[in-house]
Amino acid sequence: MAQNMIDHMMESPGAMTPPASPTGVLPMHPAPKSRRRQRLFQSLQRMSSSPSLAKLGRAHTSTYRSGGPGSMSCMSLNSSTSSPRWDSYGNSQSSQTSVSTAQTSVLSSPGADNLLFDRKTRLRVIPNDMSDGGLVTPTSAPLPADRRVASRRPTLTATPELTAVREDYFSEPTAQTNTRPRRENFDFFGDMPYEIKVQIFQFLRPKEVIRCSAVSKKWYKMCFDGQLWKNLDASEFYKDIPSESLVKILTAAGPFVRDLNLRGCVQMRERWGADSQRITDACRNLQFFSVEGCRIDRTSVHYFLLRNQRLVHINISNLHALNNSAMKIIAQGCPELEHLNVSGCLGIDSRGLHKVVRGCLKLKDLRAAEVRGFDEKDVLLDLFNHNTLERLVVTRCLDFDDNSLQYLMIGEESEVDPLTDRVVVPPRKLRHLDLSRCNTLTDKGIKTMAHNVPLLEGLQLSYCTTTTDGGLEDVLASTPSLTHLDLEEMEDITNTTLQNIAKAPSAPILEHLNISYCEKMGDTGMLQVVKNCPKLRSIEMDNTRISDLVLTEAAAQIRQRNRTAITGNASGKPHIGLRMVVYDCQNVNWTGVREVLSQNARPIRSVHPSGPSYPREVISLKCFYGYQPTVDEHLNRVLQGDLLAAGRLERKWAEYMIATEEAGAHGAGSRRRRRRAREAALVHADEEDGALTRGGRRRARSGGCAIM
Repeated sequence: MAQNMIDHMMESPGAMTPPASPTGVLPMHPAPKSRRRQRLFQSLQRMSSSPSLAKLGRAHTSTYRSGGPGSMSCMSLNSSTSSPRWDSYGNSQSSQTSVSTAQTSVLSSPGADNLLFDRKTRLRVIPNDMSDGGLVTPTSAPLPADRRVASRRPTLTATPELTAVREDYFSEPTAQTNTRPRRENFDFFGDMPYEIKVQIFQFLRPKEVIRCSAVSKKWYKMCFDGQLWKNLDASEFYKDIPSESLVKILTAAGPFVRDLNLRGCVQMRERWGADSQRITDACRNLQFFSVEGCRIDRTSVHYFLLRNQRLVHINISNLHALNNSAMKIIAQGCPELEHLNVSGCLGIDSRGLHKVVRGCLKLKDLRAAEVRGFDEKDVLLDLFNHNTLERLVVTRCLDFDDNSLQYLMIGEESEVDPLTDRVVVPPRKLRHLDLSRCNTLTDKGIKTMAHNVPLLEGLQLSYCTTTTDGGLEDVLASTPSLTHLDLEEMEDITNTTLQNIAKAPSAPILEHLNISYCEKMGDTGMLQVVKNCPKLRSIEMDNTRISDLVLTEAAAQIRQRNRTAITGNASGKPHIGLRMVVYDCQNVNWTGVREVLSQNARPIRSVHPSGPSYPREVISLKCFYGYQPTVDEHLNRVLQGDLLAAGRLERKWAEYMIATEEAGAHGAGSRRRRRRAREAALVHADEEDGALTRGGRRRARSGGCAIM
């Protein structure tokens, strides 16, 4: 800032006269620099650093440039006395109070011939008036009072009080913030809002809630709050809860309960007579009601049905005390019903179901196993006209014959297309159809399903012994969504049906296949099914004529799945991708079982860079009872990710089996083994010829597809 002020002094107006020496001769060289000049620079530097000058707030003139050099025109070095040194110099524009306020013309500035003016310096001294004493006393003109601006930093005046405060500052104690005092005997859970407590109890299982009710009276009240029992499923803890507690829950939580499942609660048998009225009065908002296998009387069931008109799901299976009167109540009071299960209710027949079908127009799932009277066409024609059923279960309905299935699929006297010779009817919405153990069904009834159930996903025809390959051919070709197929103990179907399954449009999505006790099926058809159905998850082939070739092909398919897997198996712990049941198959030997074990323990190199290095899917095998312990132990090691231990077990077991065969090759039992080898060769030859000379031994039955 001092330099800027000096630069501006050079541009200040006023003419200067070169000073003369005492002898009257002008000096030829400039006078030496004295200490006064240094003092002047120091004074200007102190003035420039003063905050009072920086904060004046004075507006700039029109000709002043804020970014240019500073000016000294705001100052005046007045003096009451003049120096004799400056007597001979006259200034045409000097006055008693010499203050330069603006720039003058260039003509009034000092010329080049001025010896006192140094071209290298940018400072021009403004001379003051000389006093009589000859001493020059430079002073600065004070700013007007209205132009003075106070500094931003407040100036504190030293007072006795302030001095005392400053001296005693560190001696005084530090001030502490006001903290909320802690309450004595603070009970976190007790002071919590009641709604939050109930919300916490909702994370507990019903059995745990019952245990918590014994803590205190408050907890007892919360544990039996109705908000905790919106879904009351007693099938998980019915053995551990007494009837008194169950009645307490039903009466306390009745208005809140939406899903009530009392399956297996036999301890309530003595309580229904005394408390049924009170329980049914409380439970009036049910939507799902299940009392399967519960020893409940007919009157209590009627109370539940009469007081819950918004029921959507009703399961009253295996209640022998019920009859068609319960069906009448359902038809009149449950118009929103979608699911009805009356399987095993021997007192209910097709007449009661007819009332339900007419009254409940939204019925989608009907399970009526062992119900009599399906030979009457009225209920079946109503089901055909409504066309809302998605699942129908008529297992063990001996009256369900070819005519019954025809009424259900194509109705009565429907129009026939002369070109295709097919009945012109709307397609059925059925997705799951269970006709197991309907022994009176033949190919005539099965063929009516062809081209009429395009959405069918599950079909069970087990124990329909009179059905042949011809009845299933068109059905398999017209069901592209089929994923579950159960053909257990259909003795008249052969490898032709398996070949039709492999060529069917549903082959790429088929997941579950059951051909147990189909003794005319073997490798010829099963190999094609394993190759063409890449999504198989379960195959039941016990008591059939398959051999080790099927096991080898299944192991190869699982290997291919692992290689083409998109997602990797970083944990190294595979999961079961295929379940196979091959016990009591005469042509399955330990070599086929070993191929499966070897595949399960073999690391896989994926075609993808980030693919799995361990098998992603393995095979779970149920085979000959002598091999089963080794197979189970091997599978456990593979599922735990210990492939090395599984590989050692497989090699040791193979060495043991080879040593056993070598030891008995010429010893005891050789005649029996040669006889079995001849029988196996005959069976294989008969399979190639398409004839069967001897059936297999029946040691066990699978009991049907557990998934269906």
